[in-house]
Amino acid sequence: MSVYVWEGKTRAGDLKKGEMDAPDDATVMMRLRKQQIFPTKVKVKAAKKRVSFGGSVSEKDIVIFTRQFATMIDAGLPLVQCLDILASQQTNSVFRKILFQVKEDVEGGSTFADSLKKHPRTFNDLFVNLVAAGEVGGILDTILNRLSAYIEKSMKLKKQIKGAMVYPAVIVSIAVIVVAVILIFVIPVLQKMFDDFGGTLPTLTQIVINMSEFLKSHFLLIIASIFGFVMLVKWTYRTERGRIIMDDLLLKSPIIGPLIRKTAVAKFTRTLSTMLSSGVPILDALDIVARTAGNKTIEKAIFKTKTSISEGRTIAEPLAETKVFPSMVVQMISVGEATGAMDTMLSKIADFYEDEVDVAVAALTSMLEPLLMVGLGGAVGTLVIAMYLPIFKIA
Repeated sequence: MSVYVWEGKTRAGDLKKGEMDAPDDATVMMRLRKQQIFPTKVKVKAAKKRVSFGGSVSEKDIVIFTRQFATMIDAGLPLVQCLDILASQQTNSVFRKILFQVKEDVEGGSTFADSLKKHPRTFNDLFVNLVAAGEVGGILDTILNRLSAYIEKSMKLKKQIKGAMVYPAVIVSIAVIVVAVILIFVIPVLQKMFDDFGGTLPTLTQIVINMSEFLKSHFLLIIASIFGFVMLVKWTYRTERGRIIMDDLLLKSPIIGPLIRKTAVAKFTRTLSTMLSSGVPILDALDIVARTAGNKTIEKAIFKTKTSISEGRTIAEPLAETKVFPSMVVQMISVGEATGAMDTMLSKIADFYEDEVDVAVAALTSMLEPLLMVGLGGAVGTLVIAMYLPIFKIA
């Protein structure tokens, strides 16, 4: 939905002006004609420039604000007073200034949702649309409680994934540093000693010495190559085509792929359940869910499903055709459609897949831990053996 500024004339020739929320300009013109107004100009309202603040607002700040705001609204406090209290006690200076701006906009006559929409970096489309649904339905406190619960569960999923990735990253980094130090500083000293002894070195020892010489001679080139590769991956991921390819490869990867798929399904079902239970139309909900999916392959599948639904099909059929979502998810959604309890069924699927993510993260961590330790020990052990072989030969 966008805000359109329009001008038009009545049958009597009087000039009228106004603003209207609509999905496109054709809808605005159709509504005006129904009101016996003949539009002369319809255009998207220019976004009001906001003051940009340095720093950022964390998800934790948003959760605490949402939970406290819901409690205050439920207690019967006026909206402006709630914003004033929460902004005044906010320790994050960036978030405090944003909340004071939201309060000023509300005092100026804007709806709460429209005021939040002016700060997209802090309040995303999901947050804004759910707040709008809560304002229209008069259940803002309920919606805010659902939002805080949703954000908390989303944060939990992110922490699990990050936790699973931190340990392997630390071990691999330590292994690279240890091996590099041995090759650059230790091996050359031993090589000099072996040269003084003379004779032919064992094959393994010679390979390690060659690696050491190559690393010392091309150290800067290797660092530059690694840096260039990382920058190339980042640049590729920023392009539309590159991100589609990389996201598809991640989903199909043998170890991390199943975990990414389960996380995406949990996020998709949880978000869609929250929006449908809050009264957001399914097409609007799917549009927001797709844009917040975090994976281009998943996003493409959801947009395709949305197009099919707008043509009169059910949600389960096009989801099955995308072959992105597991058959169990599609079947449960189909049952939810048939029984009229789609939001409840989606919530149950989300609960199930969040538990699956817990199990998958635990299994991945327990599998990687011994493999990484064996890899680190094997690398260091091989270097040590290679250096001791000439000593054994001399003895």
